[in-house]
Amino acid sequence: MSQLSLKGYPAEQADLEVAVPPFDYNPSTWSQRIPICILASIAFLLAGHMALFQWGLIEAPWDPVFGEQTRKVLTSDVALKMHYWFGVPDAALGALAYLGDAIFGLAGSTRRWQYRPWLVILFGIDVIPLGIVSAILVVCQATIVGNWCLLCLITAVISLVLVVMAYDEVYASLKLLYRVWQRTHDKKVLWQVLWGRPTKIADEIASEMVQRT
Repeated sequence: MSQLSLKGYPAEQADLEVAVPPFDYNPSTWSQRIPICILASIAFLLAGHMALFQWGLIEAPWDPVFGEQTRKVLTSDVALKMHYWFGVPDAALGALAYLGDAIFGLAGSTRRWQYRPWLVILFGIDVIPLGIVSAILVVCQATIVGNWCLLCLITAVISLVLVVMAYDEVYASLKLLYRVWQRTHDKKVLWQVLWGRPTKIADEIASEMVQRT
């Protein structure tokens, strides 16, 4: 690998497709992020459909498998309590989160793990807790509500898949920030790297990270 491909700044001289060990690929490449955006968009549409029912804008939710059980899930005490706590239906919150996943997935270059760690971390904050919450809500369907919802199950599976697909990029950015802190113990430098401001130490550490041992 050439020295040119290892440079982080200026950005136009960097290899935006360089792999980041321990992965044998670049976690920020479009081939990694586009599938995330597609899945998040599908989940957004499904959650939006359920939110429309919870708002009373459509007569019944679509479910060819569990039928009337979906209505019971979306109007259950658990769903009503969440609506009361947050002021909007839980499906609407999910739809907003999935939309955020899609938008964050499209933002930034294919080396944003180095240039925009804040964006990657924000992306991870949106994706990972959503997967955990979705899994918890599915458990609630079985243990508390006693009914099943097809669209809820599909969106929960998508959420968990998104966690698996997104963790590598978050790991790369956190690893960069950790190494910067370990090397400098300087909060100001760490802050600059977090926001993607050009720093020599971030360039050096990123170069070390992409070199294969």
